[in-house]
Amino acid sequence: MRFVVIGGGPAGVRAASTAARLGAHVTLVERDVIGGGANLWDCVPSKAMIATGGLVSRVERAARLGLAPLSPSVDLEALAHRVRDIEHRLSSSMTQQLESQGVRILRGTGRLNGPHEVEVELLPGMEAEEAESPAAFGPPLAGVPVAGQRDNAGRVLELDADAVLFATGSMPRIPAWADVDGETVLSTRHAYPPPVIPEHLVVVGSGVTGVEFVHMFRSLGSEVSLIVSRQQVLPQKDPEVAAALEADFLERGVALLKGARATGIEKRDKSVAVLCDDCRVVEGSHVLLCIGSVPASGGLGLERAGVEASSQGHVPVNHHCQTNVPHIYAAGDLSGRLQLASVAAVQGHKVAEHVMGLHTREHRHLDYDKAASAIFTEPEIADVGLAEAEAFALGRKIRVTKVPYAASSRALIDGDARGFVKLVSDPATGVVLGGSIVGAHAAELVSVIALAVTANLRVIDLAESLFVHPSLSEALAEAAE
Repeated sequence: MRFVVIGGGPAGVRAASTAARLGAHVTLVERDVIGGGANLWDCVPSKAMIATGGLVSRVERAARLGLAPLSPSVDLEALAHRVRDIEHRLSSSMTQQLESQGVRILRGTGRLNGPHEVEVELLPGMEAEEAESPAAFGPPLAGVPVAGQRDNAGRVLELDADAVLFATGSMPRIPAWADVDGETVLSTRHAYPPPVIPEHLVVVGSGVTGVEFVHMFRSLGSEVSLIVSRQQVLPQKDPEVAAALEADFLERGVALLKGARATGIEKRDKSVAVLCDDCRVVEGSHVLLCIGSVPASGGLGLERAGVEASSQGHVPVNHHCQTNVPHIYAAGDLSGRLQLASVAAVQGHKVAEHVMGLHTREHRHLDYDKAASAIFTEPEIADVGLAEAEAFALGRKIRVTKVPYAASSRALIDGDARGFVKLVSDPATGVVLGGSIVGAHAAELVSVIALAVTANLRVIDLAESLFVHPSLSEALAEAAE
């Protein structure tokens, strides 16, 4: 089986690794860094900076734990080095693992040249002869021919493929009215880390990415204004969850402009101004756009193989992540499903198994409604499964129980009792349907609820679990009682 993966992010890496272990002859094409946007621009760099900002916040609250007040400062150069070091170590680790499994790694841009033909334009510095060498690809797999790779014009390779996976991710959405210069008007990809710590940052967009940046830069010392186009931050989340985050933002001095939609940006002598549709104007030293993303589907040659794409650029797929052309797959952000690295990785695993014929029997498909997600603000936010507001909108009968962090001895010991644990269950059967957590370590604690939702556990199963004392996880059992 000749399997070509285009895109080395979470979906592509997982698919390549799984297929290679199952015996496929795998070629992975990546033009930037193994690990993809999640490592280079998104999840890992942002969470590394958030961790630094979070430590600053905790140190500033040291008096609550009986310590003398401290005033930490941010070393931007050291922070940038830390972010780059984490990126490098993760990418190197993944590259070494793939090569040890026999995956061929091509540094370049891949596109379809027909239903079973993939054209790879190599990056400068990687000539075709080098790309075809065993050292570039890793050890060849026994019994698998290497034919089908032809040197074309010196720096373009043509590969024959039995199956192809596109996992090219997405890019920040930049509206026509925004002149992004990477200096004072930033997209998210200019902010890991930024050129300087902004004196006053105006964040446009109050979704997951926007609120994480608000928390990050406020913790690093910036004054922050957040433009909220709706009447609450996180418009897709539980209103009670959003209200908890808004309260924390206001307490920390963040300016919230609700019901304001940005329509333009003006660069002035010593500031940048964001113009809103309700005539409000917000000035700051820098502007950061966090208004979603668009799939990176341009230039993939999809039309050459008859692969259909939506008007938004996503590539529709079925439950196997197959496109309308059965041997061509799409995963990750490109597929238009949940834009989560965890989801992309599992999609990649499922694609590899399907390519290798392991899904000819009954198996469990991905249930995107049961995917856990987290927002790394302060306090952290995490949820999974059915939300309370969603259940009411559907007219579904549910039981909702909530325990505040203030009732947790561990939260009081740690000096941070903000937040709560909320469980949603079926009143007739007791089966856990979902849950939300606001508070310290929410991203870790939600894993217990996610397991309960996936495995159809009952609240009694959580209530009778013997958790550690004192620990934040005890709140899960208390919410289940």
